[in-house]
Amino acid sequence: MEDAVTLATAPTHAELVRRTAELVPLLRQHAPWAEEHRRLHEETIEAMAAAGLYRMRVPARYGGFESSAETLVEVAAELARGDGAASWTASVWWIPTWMVGLFPDEVQDEVFATPDVRICGTLSPSGMAAPTDGGLTLNGRWQFISGAWHSHWQEIIAMSPTPDGGMQPLMMLVPMSDLQIVDDWHTSGMRGSGSVSTVAQDVFVPQHRVMPLGAILQGQYASKANADSPMFRAPLLGVANASSVGTVIGLARGAIELFLERLPGRKITYTGYESQAEAPITHLQIAEAVMKKDEAEFHGHRIATFVNERGRTGEPWTVLDRARSRADVGSVCRLGREVVDLLNQASGGSSIYLDVPIQRMARDMHAVTMHALHYPPTNMELYGRVLCGLSPNTLYI
Repeated sequence: MEDAVTLATAPTHAELVRRTAELVPLLRQHAPWAEEHRRLHEETIEAMAAAGLYRMRVPARYGGFESSAETLVEVAAELARGDGAASWTASVWWIPTWMVGLFPDEVQDEVFATPDVRICGTLSPSGMAAPTDGGLTLNGRWQFISGAWHSHWQEIIAMSPTPDGGMQPLMMLVPMSDLQIVDDWHTSGMRGSGSVSTVAQDVFVPQHRVMPLGAILQGQYASKANADSPMFRAPLLGVANASSVGTVIGLARGAIELFLERLPGRKITYTGYESQAEAPITHLQIAEAVMKKDEAEFHGHRIATFVNERGRTGEPWTVLDRARSRADVGSVCRLGREVVDLLNQASGGSSIYLDVPIQRMARDMHAVTMHALHYPPTNMELYGRVLCGLSPNTLYI
């Protein structure tokens, strides 16, 4: 176990954001390498560890910071200014790291014994777990496992038979050494996240590292030590939403920043404008982009503020609260994508070269907003159903 950190001595919001902002030049330097090699550079991994970013959702008794949801948003946004893939991977690690804190305390002792432990995972139940003496035998294949190459554990969902002849989804923790990695991440966007597939073949999972997913989604957590911590008084999807929106916000901010950096000296080819900055169309484009970015920040921070406030008070989330959180994520993704697409188109033909970051930002943004839990139309439909008095048509709320 690491030396415990009291919440009073953990790095502040401002300090963690400052540390992350200092990483931006390094992230930008390694982003092309990460895209080419389809995984994060080791220096990026080490730099994020040195900044303490892997400890942000670790309980304080293990040396963690128990950082607020607002801090997650802003740290992820700073990371995305440098490299969207690094930001996305960090946000994915934060979610299963938080989920470890839902398990019995002896499981947490095991997982958090590794300094700067990284846990990848997915909520897709694409495996089967058969009961056996002392636990389960796991078989299956899971896709989109961001950060798998650099992780120590994977949080896995698999289906398992129930005594009444039915099936139920189970959540379990498996060391990466028990899994096979399939190098199949050949994509148009978020290439640097290394979101490969993993395979389990007759892997034994002890019973103490298994929990019913249904209980987790209903807020029935097993940890005694974390029961009174505000960080753990939130539903899984609310925490996941707050953890992931910063990447989209940061990509939008980064696109604006880099567009303005390239603007001086640029002209609009085959027109009379010797300076793109003097063209009214440019004024309209940058103004629209900044306003959309501001709207995305509103929705992202509304999620984070709500997660923190309900964690502080312990007041339960209603179905409407949960659906609105999904709708906020959808709005962040829609607006963020509009920002990057607008500025990508406004950047001229030279921006299609791979050494101009806006084209990578556009592809990364496209990949993020296609995520099943982020896709704007699905999230808006869910919110509309609940507003109309209908029950959600998903467990993932």
